Amino acid sequence: MSFLPNEKAEVINKSDGMSLSESNSTAGLEFEPISSCYEVYSVIGKGHNDAASISLAKHLSSGHHVAIKRIGLETPGLDYNALQNEIVLCQQLNHPKIIPHYCNFMHCQELWTVMPLMAFGSSRDLIHAYFSTGLPESAIAYILRDILQALEYLHSRGIIHRSIKAAHILIGASGKVCLSGLQYAYSMIQGGKKYKLVHDYPENAVQCLQWFSPEILKQNLAGYDTKSDIYSLGITACELGNGQTPFSDMPATQMLLEKLNGTKPILADSTFILLFNFTKTYSSLLISYFSGQTVSDETKADNAIFKRTFSQHFHNFVSLCLEKDPKLRPTASALLNHPFFKKLNKRTCDILPGLLHPVTPLT
Repeated sequence: MSFLPNEKAEVINKSDGMSLSESNSTAGLEFEPISSCYEVYSVIGKGHNDAASISLAKHLSSGHHVAIKRIGLETPGLDYNALQNEIVLCQQLNHPKIIPHYCNFMHCQELWTVMPLMAFGSSRDLIHAYFSTGLPESAIAYILRDILQALEYLHSRGIIHRSIKAAHILIGASGKVCLSGLQYAYSMIQGGKKYKLVHDYPENAVQCLQWFSPEILKQNLAGYDTKSDIYSLGITACELGNGQTPFSDMPATQMLLEKLNGTKPILADSTFILLFNFTKTYSSLLISYFSGQTVSDETKADNAIFKRTFSQHFHNFVSLCLEKDPKLRPTASALLNHPFFKKLNKRTCDILPGLLHPVTPLT
């Protein structure tokens, strides 16, 4: 394929996109676009709808550990457009909260992408393995703040991410948080003109439906803009807090109808029980979390999700993000000034690893 870099491709070294300690350790290093320069170990993850395998590897000349994403170009159903989109965007972007590509090259009918090793894995990995009912609220605050910084950067350049979810939030051994998943991103600047609204629907994005905003799902002439990412961030906040997304147990068609009819998901916790006891209008929200079926009050009380109590600031943050009308949602820049983040005076990498205890990063 003409758009894929070959073994002579220019190395993309973006140490500026890393934390200070990581930047110092990789500054001046050249990550060669040649497979023999890396010793590849075990597979530690998947990507691109399982079309890509992500392996732990060592850069032989420096001894640094890296992650190498390998995609077989003959994989059935591979989305070449999304693959090309991610490569081009990662060459153009440079921000400490967006995962950089050190280099891309071809080897044995595979596209290899060399990236920093994010040793805690994704936020979704942490939820699956250690925090089944959700991460600590303080950890969520640090993670969301850093992702908002990444979104502020993307949106200022007219780029809509369109795939914000926990699986695309990566955490390094030092606690550094990076946003990945740029294969479905879309630029509002086309042909030298910046559009206020776009109408492009991301293809092969079935696995992102639960996070999509109502305006993307409508696929009508009204279009959508960067505020659609804010809605996806609200769904992700629920995912981080509850260990699952709203609507996760619904068939796709029912989830679509719920969103289009104006059902507004909420962050589930002990206050949800109080609301439900006062009024039955929250039954549709209950359905969002329990396989489409209502359950008894006793079952709700026994569920670990409803034994937690989140701060009012966290509830308000989620509520603002999940407004059905995109005009009512704040921008990423405005959300960075939300009270939910006011107590976060320290750097994420100084605090986050301790908040994830007893999880230890991959070594």
